[in-house]
Amino acid sequence: MEYPVRRLCQTLQVHPSGYYAWLAEPKSARAKEDQRLLGLIKHAWLESGGVYGYRKIHDDLRELGESCGRHRVARLMRREGLRSQTGYRRRPGYYGGKPPVASPNRLERQFNVSEPNKVWVTDITYIRTYEGWLYLAVVLDLFSRQVIGWSMKPRMCSDLAIDALLMAVWRRKPKQEVMIHSDQGSQFSSSDWQSFLKANNLISSMSRRGNCHDNAVAESFFQLLKRERIRRKTYGTREEARSDVFDYIEMFYNPKRRHSSAMQLSPVEFEKRYFQSLESV
Repeated sequence: MEYPVRRLCQTLQVHPSGYYAWLAEPKSARAKEDQRLLGLIKHAWLESGGVYGYRKIHDDLRELGESCGRHRVARLMRREGLRSQTGYRRRPGYYGGKPPVASPNRLERQFNVSEPNKVWVTDITYIRTYEGWLYLAVVLDLFSRQVIGWSMKPRMCSDLAIDALLMAVWRRKPKQEVMIHSDQGSQFSSSDWQSFLKANNLISSMSRRGNCHDNAVAESFFQLLKRERIRRKTYGTREEARSDVFDYIEMFYNPKRRHSSAMQLSPVEFEKRYFQSLESV
């Protein structure tokens, strides 16, 4: 419902002429600059899918050549109600029984590595749809946090994990032995998995039983995926979920999603700069 200006002015105890004078008053240079910055901020926020906070938005603006401070970005985002998505904590999982093959924990939480294709990590999660569960397996390179392999299937089977690893091997074609770290789930301790590792010069490392922190990088990726995409959607079919997860991984996370562990660069950009530095030596 709209109210006449005169009635609103009476309610607020201000004179209509004063209101119109304020309305006609030209904006200050700072207000105009705030308005310009706000347009850039909104664009960057929407480009992130509405998940970036002021720090990453500020990094985007700096990359565009803007010299505004973080506090100014935070103030403008707060004024417009633009916020990052808050996280959530997941209870550590527990495993029952002893797996057929349990490899030692060779990684030992050494999550920062010096080059690509040295250590990969893998894990599996599930996504709810009205059609039933969709299971997702991913493989990440610890160097850049890039998702280099993924697979989605309607059932939890050994092929789910192997197909994700097959994609990683096909994409990266590593020339040296690569450590692949996982939990002690049955998909990663099966004879098929172990045979695939041996045939492709991969050495297995496994988390201790019931200790999800040993595979924290893979866990962190799933938290991001669920917080920034899955928990904001309702999927009618597995195909809808599969398409959306593909979009998140290949169109946003790998090429655009900034990481503090990668100098606030996306995984793709971080690796690109690494290889450029090798060429310049």
